[in-house]
Amino acid sequence: MLRPSYLDLINVVNKEAEPGKEPLIQSRYSIVIATAKRARQLIAGDEALVIENGRKPLSIAIDELYHSKVKIVAENDSPEEEV
Repeated sequence: MLRPSYLDLINVVNKEAEPGKEPLIQSRYSIVIATAKRARQLIAGDEALVIENGRKPLSIAIDELYHSKVKIVAENDSPEEEV
């Protein structure tokens, strides 16, 4: 089983959503796409924002999202760290 779970990741990503607004991530598909995109960035040479310990890029990407090291943003926003 994947740890943290999809629901845990979705809750962490959506915790900063403003009350009354639609949450950024609404499905497992969206969280999978975001983590896959970050994993590709890591493979391309981006530096990991968490301790690697020889883990695979997807595991690192999941850990970064779970610990709020990177943020998922809507396409129309311009963030500091974008996934």
